[in-house]
Amino acid sequence: MVNTTECIPIEVAYALPDLQILKKLDVPKGSNLIQAIALSGITEQFTEIDLKQGKFGIFGKLAAPTTLLQPHDRVEIYRPLIIDPKDARRLRARTRQFLL
Repeated sequence: MVNTTECIPIEVAYALPDLQILKKLDVPKGSNLIQAIALSGITEQFTEIDLKQGKFGIFGKLAAPTTLLQPHDRVEIYRPLIIDPKDARRLRARTRQFLL
């Protein structure tokens, strides 16, 4: 349950390959991760963010959308991977072999 009389400071972070956004805001104490993202207004700016299917975290660790926030938490919005990191490394290694 959200307590509207007291607020806590948090940050919401979202990054694209060429742009990083960090919004600082105060949310009501008792807010969860999804509520904070909605309050930040970032979904209006970046319509590709899917609050129902997306992956989110706090300080680099995956977190459930219903996770209650603590003061000074940094909520992170993760983008889907374009390629598996292991596959990307294999492709880079293969390319380097041909260059040598």
